Amino acid sequence: MKRYCIWLALLVSSVAFAQSPLSLEDCITRAKEHNKRISAADFRVKSAKYERRATFANFLPTLSVEGLGAYSTSKGSFGVDEGLLPVVGAGGVPTGESAYFPGIDVGYEMGWLYGAGVKLQQPVFMGGKVVAGYRMGRIGEAIARQNRRLTEAEVVVGTARAYANVVQATELQRVAMSYNTLLGELMHSVEKAYERGVKSRNDVLKVSVRLDESKLNLRRAENAIRLATMDLCRYIGHPLADTIEVSGGLPSVDYNPALSTDISARPEVQMLAHKSELMHQKVNLARAELLPQVGLVGQYGYLDGVKLGGNKLFGDWNFAAGLQVSVPLFNMGAHARYRSAKMQYHQQKAEEEDVIGLLNLEVVQAVNRLDESALELTLAEQGVASATENLRVSNRQYEVGVEALSELLEAQVLWQKAHQTLVEARVNRFLRWIEYRKTTGTVE
Repeated sequence: MKRYCIWLALLVSSVAFAQSPLSLEDCITRAKEHNKRISAADFRVKSAKYERRATFANFLPTLSVEGLGAYSTSKGSFGVDEGLLPVVGAGGVPTGESAYFPGIDVGYEMGWLYGAGVKLQQPVFMGGKVVAGYRMGRIGEAIARQNRRLTEAEVVVGTARAYANVVQATELQRVAMSYNTLLGELMHSVEKAYERGVKSRNDVLKVSVRLDESKLNLRRAENAIRLATMDLCRYIGHPLADTIEVSGGLPSVDYNPALSTDISARPEVQMLAHKSELMHQKVNLARAELLPQVGLVGQYGYLDGVKLGGNKLFGDWNFAAGLQVSVPLFNMGAHARYRSAKMQYHQQKAEEEDVIGLLNLEVVQAVNRLDESALELTLAEQGVASATENLRVSNRQYEVGVEALSELLEAQVLWQKAHQTLVEARVNRFLRWIEYRKTTGTVE
C-alpha cells in the first residue's frame, strides 16, 4: 500500500509538471535543446572542427612502415678480360714495366629481394598550400559556428512567433467569448421584451443571426488555438498532439531603448566576411601549384637480397635521408585554376557588398516597423476606449427606447473589433521587437 501511494504521488506530480503553463523562456529553452535544425547545425560545427584538425595535421611529419618483397630470375655475370697492365711505382708514376692480369669474372643473381623499414616525411615548403589549407579549415569552422548562431536565432524568432500566436489566439478566444456573452444577454432581454409584446419577432431574429455567427467565431477561435499550439509543439520538440498551455501573456520588454542600425553583430555579416576570406585562401591554394615544393625524407630499415659473386650484396640495417624538391616549369591547368580562383574571389566580394546593402535596408525597415507598431498600439488602445464608451451609450439609449436594435448590434460589433485590434496590436508590437533584434544580431 505504501509503495502504491508513492507511485501515485509521483504520477500526480509528473502530470502536474507536464501540465504547468510554459513561459516564453521555457519554450525557447526547450527549442534550443530539442529543435532538429539546431541539432543539425551542432553536427556541422563538430564536422568543421575535425576538418580543421585534419588540415593542421599537414604541418606535422608523416610516419609510415613500408615493406618490400620481390623475386626475380634475373642473373648473369660481368668481368674484365686478362692482359698486361702498367706497373705504377712510388708517387703514382708508371715504371714502364707491365704485369700480367689474369682477368675477373663476377656472377650476379637477383633471387629474392625483401626489406622493411620506417619512413618519415616532413614538408618544409609546399608553396603555401599547407598554410592556406589550414586557414581554410579554421574559416570553415568559423562559418559553421556563425551558421549555428543564425539557425539558433531563426529558431528563437520562430518559437517566439509561435508562442505569440498561441497568446493571440487565446486572447481572441476570450474576446469572442465576451462578445458571445453580450449577445446572449441581449438575446435574453429581447426575448423577454418579445414575450411582453414590446419587441417584434424580427428583433429576435436579428440577434439570433448575430449569436449564431458568434458561435461560429468561437469554434474558429478554438481551432486557431489548436493549430497555434501544434506549431509551438513543433518548435519545442513536443509531439504535435500534445496538449500544452502557455503562461497567458507576453514577456515585458523595454520597447524604448536607443535603437541602432548596426548590423556588424549579425551572423550573416560574419559569414559573408568569412566566405570572402575563404575565397582569398582558395586563391593562395591555387597559386601554390605554381610554386616550388620542398620536403625532407628519412628512412631506416633492413634490406636483404641480390647475390654478387656468390655473396649477398644487401643484408643489413641502413639509414637514408634526403631533400626532395619539385619545381613546376609548365602547367597550363594550374594557371587557369589560379585565374579562376581570383575571379571567384572578386565575385564573392561583389556579392558581399550587395548583401550588406540589403541587410542595412532590412534593419532600417525593422526600425520603421517597430516605430509604426507603437503608433498602432496607441491607436488600438484609444479605439477600445472609444468603442467601450460607444457601447455603454448605445446600451443606455436602447434601454430607454431612443436607439434602434441594429445600432446597438453595430456598437457591439465595433466593440469586438476594437478589442481584436488591440490584441493583434500588442502581439504585433512584440513580434516587431523580436524581428528588430534579429536584424541587429542581438537575439539570444
